[in-house]
Parts: sequence; structure tokens; C-alpha cells
Amino acid sequence: MKRLPYRDYLLILLTAISALNFTDRIALGLALQSIKSDLHLNDAQLGFLTGLAFSVFYATAGIPIGRWADRGNRVTIVSLTTFVWSILIALSGRAVTFLQLLLARVGVGVGESGCIPTAYSLISDAFSRAERPRALGIYALGGSASFVVGYFWAGWINQIYGWRDMFMVIGAPGLLVAVLAAMTLREPRLRSGLVRRIAAFFPVRSSSQVQALLPRLWPTVQALYANAAYRNLLLALTANYLFGWGIVQWQPAFFIRSYGLRTGYLGTWLAFSLGISGMLGSYLGGHLASRHAQNNEPLQLRVVTALNVAYGAIYTYVYLSRNYYVSFALIGFAHALAALGNGPLFAAMQAVVPERVRGTSISIVFLCANLIGGGLGPLLVGVLSDFLHPLLGTESLRYALVAMGPGYFWGAWHLWRASKFVQVEIDTVSRQSAVQPPFAAEMRE
Repeated sequence: MKRLPYRDYLLILLTAISALNFTDRIALGLALQSIKSDLHLNDAQLGFLTGLAFSVFYATAGIPIGRWADRGNRVTIVSLTTFVWSILIALSGRAVTFLQLLLARVGVGVGESGCIPTAYSLISDAFSRAERPRALGIYALGGSASFVVGYFWAGWINQIYGWRDMFMVIGAPGLLVAVLAAMTLREPRLRSGLVRRIAAFFPVRSSSQVQALLPRLWPTVQALYANAAYRNLLLALTANYLFGWGIVQWQPAFFIRSYGLRTGYLGTWLAFSLGISGMLGSYLGGHLASRHAQNNEPLQLRVVTALNVAYGAIYTYVYLSRNYYVSFALIGFAHALAALGNGPLFAAMQAVVPERVRGTSISIVFLCANLIGGGLGPLLVGVLSDFLHPLLGTESLRYALVAMGPGYFWGAWHLWRASKFVQVEIDTVSRQSAVQPPFAAEMRE
């Protein structure tokens, strides 16, 4: 039997961790109506709980963890943070007041912030520029798989046993993968004598060579902001998160209120509409980009721009339909289109920055995307729904969600702008790497 290559195993395990990382957010959205009834909350409180309460701490904790990922042992970071957020997800199910649930969500946000920047850094070291769209497309399967697990599995658990037991159950698998990661993954930097000194929890600041490889935070932020391709990709992802998380977190509550669906039945439909279509789109998009547009990031981003426009247009009609079967079909089609761009988008984001700041660059992206997008999106929908309620009654949430769809055109504009600058920035990074060899060269030797 042929042995699985280590880098493929790394990709599979990190994808599984990513799936669990997103599952609790999906499950929380599905259980919002149950939590509202149990804890006697309004829509603005629910929007704050699913938005800012989680995203502020997720985003701000991501910066120091991203810096840690650029200079420390990334396997330690992944395993430790996965263990922390898994424990706190389970504790969310024990909350009996809004404040207790709020504090649990804050802790989950801090823990989950260590997953994605660290994983992107490890994957980008293991795969070449030409291979990254496919590799990161596969990694994006984790986010899509979370829809399957979060909606189908959590939906039925919530319906049969309640939202408290649901959180207890979905937190447990994370403990297992945290231990597995700690025992089986390896930090490639430990192969270098220099980097062995900085692979522990904190950097060794006394080494001038380490300082050259790992620049200070503020100059790094300034350099990244001056990078036109990176800046526009950051703004595009922030816009997509703003409207996307606003929609995703309130989607289940909409179908429950407007159509009277129960969470088990609803979760099954959303698992297929969002999860299966997203998994197919993520894999296919990364595969096509690596095969037919290899090392052609401008073309990849132009295609992603078109997909973003189509996604926003379709999602506007999802909530105008009065037939939920039509709505589910449109959701599946739109999500498949959006997922096609996952691999190329994040591969381009990694290609336009030096390898020594990849963790930091992704942390800054998710700082903005989660703080502005993930934090304000659900809150914006909740506040808009409460504002429209005196006029529209139970249908206020429908039209609050309708207002989110056109927002994707803003993200599309920044994607198109990024396609104009991406090749220039990649060439700049290549020239810099020729002068200062990156860590990844050591890993792939």
C-alpha cells in the first residue's frame, strides 16, 4: 500500500481542523431562534452575540498569534488553540444567561483565531506557487464541510436534544484533532539550525539574522498597505465578510420565521445547499486554476471578480422568492460559484507577500474581515430587522437579508482592482526572495 505523502497528510488534517473551526459558528446561527426563546433575547442582542462579541476578539487576537506563527512553532499554535476553542464551545452549552454565553463566545473567538493564519503559513511552505490554488482550494473544503456538519449534524441534535447538548457534542471532536496535530505534525523550521532557536513559544530577539527575517509589526503593516494587490484583496474579503456573515448567521432564522421549518429539516437542506455545493466548488476552482491558469494570477482574479458579481445578484433573489425550494436551489448554485474562487483568491494573497510575513499578512486580513465584516454583518442585519419590524412584522428579516446581496458588488470592484496590480507585486516579491532566501526553500529541499 502506497504511503500518504506527509504534505498531503498535513493538508488533510489542517482541512479537518478548519471544518471544526467553522462548525460552531454555523451551528450557532442554526440555533439562534432556540437561544432567543430560551434566554429571552431580541434580534439586536443576537446580532451582537454572533457578530461583534466573537469577531472583535477573534480579529484582535489574530495579530499576535499571526506574528507568533511567523517566528514560532506553528504546530504548537495549531494544536494549543484548537484545544482551547473546543473546550469553550462545549462550555457555551452550559450558559444560562446572555452574559455567560457572551463570555464563552469571546473565549471561542480568541482560540479560533490561531487556526487559519497558521494553517495558511504551513500550507504555503509545503506547496509551490503553482500548486497553491489547488492546495488552498482543498483547504477551503474545510469551510464548506463545516456547513454539512454544522447544519445537518447540529440541526438534528438541536431539534432532538436542544441547543445546549448541541454545543457539547460539536466541541468534543476538536479535542481529538488537537492531540493528533501535536503528535503527528512537524514544524519544518526545526530543520534549520537558525530557526530551531526561534521555534519555541517566543522569538529570540538577540539575533540580527532573525530580525532581518522577521521585521517589526508596524513597518510590516506599512509595507503591506503600500502593496496595491494585497490592499485590494483585503478590502474585497472584508466586504464579502460583511455581507456574507450577515446572511449566513441569519439565514436559518429566516427560514424558521418565514416558512416555519424545524431545525433538523432545515439543517438537512442547508447542508446540501451550502455544504455540498461549496465543497465541489472549492475543489473544482482550485483544480482549474492550477491546471489552466497556472502562475497567471491576473486571469484568476478576473474570473473571481465575475463570480462575485454573479453571487451577489443571485443572493438578492434568494429572499425575494416565496418558495423555499427555489430559495434552497438558488443558495446552492450561488454558493458553488462563490466557492470556485476560494483557492485562487487566497493563493494570490499569499503570492503577493514575502514568505517571512505570511502569517502576519493573513492575520491582518482576518482582523479587518472579521472585525468589520464578521462583527458588523450579523449586527447590521439584526438592527435592520428590528427597524423594519413595525412595518413588516415577521417578514422584516426577509428584507433585511435582501439588502445584503448587492453588497457583493463592492467586493467585486476591489477584486478587479487587485487583478491590475497582482503581477507587479508578485514580481517584486520574487526579486526580494532572490536576495533573501525564504524558509520554504529549506522545507522543499
